[in-house]
Amino acid sequence: MIQIENLTMQYGDLRALDELSLEVRPGELFAFLGPNGAGKTTAIRLLTGLMKPLSGSVRLCGFDIQSEPMKAKALLGYVPDVAAFYEKLSAPEFMHFIAELFEMDPARAAERTEALFTRFALHEHCGQRIENLSHGTRQRLAIASALLHEPKVFVIDEPMVGLDPIHARVVKEELKNLSRSGATVLMSTHLLNIAEELADRIGILKRGRLVFDGTMAELRATREKEGQSLEELFLEMVE
Repeated sequence: MIQIENLTMQYGDLRALDELSLEVRPGELFAFLGPNGAGKTTAIRLLTGLMKPLSGSVRLCGFDIQSEPMKAKALLGYVPDVAAFYEKLSAPEFMHFIAELFEMDPARAAERTEALFTRFALHEHCGQRIENLSHGTRQRLAIASALLHEPKVFVIDEPMVGLDPIHARVVKEELKNLSRSGATVLMSTHLLNIAEELADRIGILKRGRLVFDGTMAELRATREKEGQSLEELFLEMVE
């Protein structure tokens, strides 16, 4: 579960997040929507503990990300918008490194790596250093490594970056399977069609404030004008 209370972040004179409060339940796939600069990535960096907020709090499965970071992050899988790797490692070496970080049982780590490499078509790239992999392959490896320790909370920023249609479909299926298995999934995207296809609930951010929180059906029912497309409605809300 993700519990965000009055989360506020300031960069100089810019209020990037303004008292954001939100709860994402187990088994739910939640999508942050909003234009560039709306505060999506800032919110994700705060809830994953990469930055400290000006005020407010984030709890993952009951653990405060600031006061109990080790307990909270042990339950978290995170894929940023631009994933970072140790470039000289191969994909299997990187997975081994991640397994050791989370103190996984070696046999279980090997079993999970095999399953994830099969799922994300990574076996053929095992002999290459990460620095030589394509952007889409690196994205799939980033997702696989974040899923290795079977997190209870999974956060991903712009999940479809660099993916071709075949692998995009695999990632979509994996995100839905995660939520169906009881994990809490939060993704950030500026692609309305991805949120509409995957999310159980969406939140629309505008200038650091949550201007809508609900299902796509609720959004259509409460705000959509006759003959207005969902894209037109979204643009009307954020412009």
